[in-house]
Amino acid sequence: MKTDIEIAQEAKMLPITEIASKLGIEDNELELYGKYKAKINDEFLKRTADKKNGKLILVTAINPTPAGEGKTTTSVGLGMAMNKIGKNAIIALREPSLGPVFGIKGGAAGGGYAQVVPMEDINLHFTGDFHAITAANNLLSAMIDNHLQQGNELGIDQRRILFARVTDTNDRALRNITVGMGTKMDGIPRQDHFMITVASEIMAILCLAESISDLKERLGNILVAYTYDSKPIFCRDLGAAGAMAALLKDALKPNLVQTIENTPAIIHGGPFANIAHGCNSVRATKLALKLADYTITEAGFGADLGAEKFLDIKCRKAGLTPDAVVLVATVRALKYNGGVPKTELSTEDLAALKKGAVNLEAHIDNLRKFGLPVVVAINRFGTDTEAELEYIRRICIAKGADFALSEVFAKGGDGGIDLAMKVVEACERPHDFKFMYNDEMSIKDKINAVATKIYGAAEVKYDAAALKTIAEIEALDPKYSTFPICVAKTQYSLSDDATKLGRPVDFTLTVREIKLSAGAEFIVVLTGAIMTMPGLPKKPSAMSIDVDDDGNIIGLF
Repeated sequence: MKTDIEIAQEAKMLPITEIASKLGIEDNELELYGKYKAKINDEFLKRTADKKNGKLILVTAINPTPAGEGKTTTSVGLGMAMNKIGKNAIIALREPSLGPVFGIKGGAAGGGYAQVVPMEDINLHFTGDFHAITAANNLLSAMIDNHLQQGNELGIDQRRILFARVTDTNDRALRNITVGMGTKMDGIPRQDHFMITVASEIMAILCLAESISDLKERLGNILVAYTYDSKPIFCRDLGAAGAMAALLKDALKPNLVQTIENTPAIIHGGPFANIAHGCNSVRATKLALKLADYTITEAGFGADLGAEKFLDIKCRKAGLTPDAVVLVATVRALKYNGGVPKTELSTEDLAALKKGAVNLEAHIDNLRKFGLPVVVAINRFGTDTEAELEYIRRICIAKGADFALSEVFAKGGDGGIDLAMKVVEACERPHDFKFMYNDEMSIKDKINAVATKIYGAAEVKYDAAALKTIAEIEALDPKYSTFPICVAKTQYSLSDDATKLGRPVDFTLTVREIKLSAGAEFIVVLTGAIMTMPGLPKKPSAMSIDVDDDGNIIGLF
């Protein structure tokens, strides 16, 4: 059996200029990164600003398990299948982070015969966007420490510096560090920490900014610290925003690539959904809507995280309205939710499937609360039995959701024809899209709305530090209380406890920390044991990745 990278490397790619030409993009509106990758410049965005938008389809999933769900694979396959049934479709995805690529989760370019290519480029560096974000982030960190070293004119309290350094690899040793050690010329000693780049506020800002001017304003608004007398210090106070924008000006431009079947794909931005807002850039999605009749985009992890943030943050801020939602699940993952060990998932077990299917039911119920049509896509495995598939189909019917099997991993676009037809039908149904909370609600009421309506929590409790920060945010500026919330929570459970599978009830969601992302314009709510800097596993994927004498990447999934 061929590996993902072997399949991808055998794909017959078209020159990216040819893919662009089919979309009406002229050569002078592209910035080429080799033969098969390009950025789309602002000239094209301006030229198509008044063009009518196509339909917007969100792909999400049940809570992830070690058995795998295949959300990106389904997104890519659906786009290819749409084109096979004569629809003009484009895919809009996030960029992969090097953390999972070298860690345990793997890449984010799809799999099997439903991939975006060049797969190895996309998973490794791509067009350098994440490096630019890392550089801009760490420039601000360097300027904060330099300000302390040069006399601290602003009176920054080094114990209350909020902005952290980042790197795009998993490195647990950087979670808690001390900087400025050494001689007097080596800086002011203080405690600091690193986050992974995808959790950076700079990443969120890049994905939510709609122009260079918007980008610069958001960068300037980043709350970086407090003074000794508790006054806020923003990035603009340090004069860093302009230089940061200079580092990010090219990263702000969406990237154009293609699928194995030459369907166009825009890949841009990549915040995680468990510790950030989990969506590709607003610019990429809005551009895609101008380029095709159907745009297929995805949100990270399960619908409780990615879809909720896509709908409550991205759609709210960007004025987007989805036309349908695809909810990806597998028989194997649902049985895992029902208590079956990963090693035994290939055996038919209707009792476990029934027990674990409550997770699917919860996500269907949640998505319908947003007023959107739902199509359940079962990513089919060869070990799935007809009885198991029929059971899931009956659940979907009972819940008022359409149901389709997806075999795009093995068959490419041909394996997603039924799914594509169901999604097209769903897009034509009337819907009443609504948010889970209103801007005017208090911070705590917004948290309570998501915790009770989406996660199923009985109550929310706050650590003293979280309550103190909420009070500070509310006192700082009334506009901050109108921001949406971005909950950092385990992806493995609807609750904040990764061990509670299925559909937990009567649990308490514990909020331990609150952070104001004034530039991104949302409030981060940290729950449970979630960490913003992952660690590597005992045997990281990096140990299997290599390059041969001809320069070909091997061992990449």
